[in-house]
Amino acid sequence: MTPPRTGGARGSGDAGRCDVLVIGAGIVGLATAYALTRQTPAPRVTVVEKEAGPARHQTGRNSGVIHSGIYYRPGSLKARYAVAGSAEIPEFCAAHGIPYEVTGKLIVATAQEELPRLHALVQRGRENGLGVTELGPAQIAEREPEVAGLAAIHVASTGIADFGAVAAALAGQVRAAGGTVIYGERVAAVSRDDDGGVVLRTAAGTVLRSRVLVNCAGLHSDRVARLSGTDPGMRIIPFRGEFYELTPERRGLVKGLVYPVPDPDFPFLGVHLTKDVHGGVHLGPNAVPALAREGYRRRTVRVGDLAGTVAYPGAWRIARRHWRHEVGEVRRSLSKRAFTADARRLLPALRPEDLVPAPAGVRAQAVLPDGTLVDDFLFAGDGPFVHVLNAPSPAATAALPIGREIAARATRAL
Repeated sequence: MTPPRTGGARGSGDAGRCDVLVIGAGIVGLATAYALTRQTPAPRVTVVEKEAGPARHQTGRNSGVIHSGIYYRPGSLKARYAVAGSAEIPEFCAAHGIPYEVTGKLIVATAQEELPRLHALVQRGRENGLGVTELGPAQIAEREPEVAGLAAIHVASTGIADFGAVAAALAGQVRAAGGTVIYGERVAAVSRDDDGGVVLRTAAGTVLRSRVLVNCAGLHSDRVARLSGTDPGMRIIPFRGEFYELTPERRGLVKGLVYPVPDPDFPFLGVHLTKDVHGGVHLGPNAVPALAREGYRRRTVRVGDLAGTVAYPGAWRIARRHWRHEVGEVRRSLSKRAFTADARRLLPALRPEDLVPAPAGVRAQAVLPDGTLVDDFLFAGDGPFVHVLNAPSPAATAALPIGREIAARATRAL
């Protein structure tokens, strides 16, 4: 069999033993391994990932925004970790030569009925300790000349970064500290050994043994939990987020980051305008049900994934609760003109010909059986298992503090 691309051992037989085994080389899994290697004394850490490299799913397929934490309930894990992460990620990027920029962002009200919600966000931002400035139309035009709005708030701590590069740097730091990162190995089975530890077998025949297993499998976190004998009490329902990008000659329409006022009755933020660190400007995402957990294209259908979603009562309850919103999302997915018309509420000069398709992402959304979309980060597990069951946006922003939290849980289980 071919050797692993990075560290570890591959093939049939026992590949060795470690203290903590992390499943998933997205930014959360790698931040967890990084936090563990920085402990004194540091446990022996191995990361195993089914893809050929890090950050191939949610981490590498998002808008690249460093979130401030303004949207999240004060005191929630999302609020605490996003606020901390929005300060730590720029520092990490600066220390490792990773492109980033603290741009600030505008949240813009374009209709009278949005103004009370905008004012509520001002209060929430201040409760979360953020610098928030209220703007009128003239001040909006000073910051974003092509953006139309009745009022806006400016959130200073928001920025942009290359999160794929952050994940790669974390993997490098883990290896430099003596940890192991194994790519190209899909988890096939998890069991307990006679000593109370964990035995993991991959589809390629590799056997890994550890005292503690940390599940950071993202889109497959519920499946990994069930493999370990844990009932997660939820199901991952995948939502595809589709983006467009402005053509190069029209990138000047947007200077930084511009968001609509979110609808509290819908669990996603809506189409926003985001500059990236490489000079592009993205519009999106919309949020449509994906027909596969890794369904980055409309035509990608995996029967097992789809059957699991259709059989889950929570999926039908979501559909009944949010079907009006989803009809609009699907319409914008199928029609560039409909997408453009929605985005023109913020950017009136936008034309359909200004947009070219950009790579889509898939959000791993944890859903309870009653149809509740889990709104905060969700952890579970006992004994030698730590499961990260819900870590959607702002997980990339919050990865370093989340990683420390997960590492602390794993350390207590040693």
